[in-house]
Amino acid sequence: MKSVFIVYNQALTERVDAILDSLSVRGFTRWQDVQGRGSVKGEPHFGSHTWPAMNSAILAVVDDRLVDKLLEKLKALNSKAEMQGLRAFVWNIEASI
Repeated sequence: MKSVFIVYNQALTERVDAILDSLSVRGFTRWQDVQGRGSVKGEPHFGSHTWPAMNSAILAVVDDRLVDKLLEKLKALNSKAEMQGLRAFVWNIEASI
């Protein structure tokens, strides 16, 4: 099992949800109104007058066999909406209950 942490501009919520649905990734936790700034060239998303955009974040635990497919679909979405901002990170799940 792997955890996939996805941070994205809230404008992409429906498209991220569609990707999760297409791969039958049912369980996840979502945080709304997440603030941050891209590590490469992304603009800040602070929900302020100057930087009004906001992010959301999802943590999903998925089978190892789905990780590459999920990342591929997220990468394709990001390439179509690069200015919106989307990042995904994968961690090993050592144990769960």
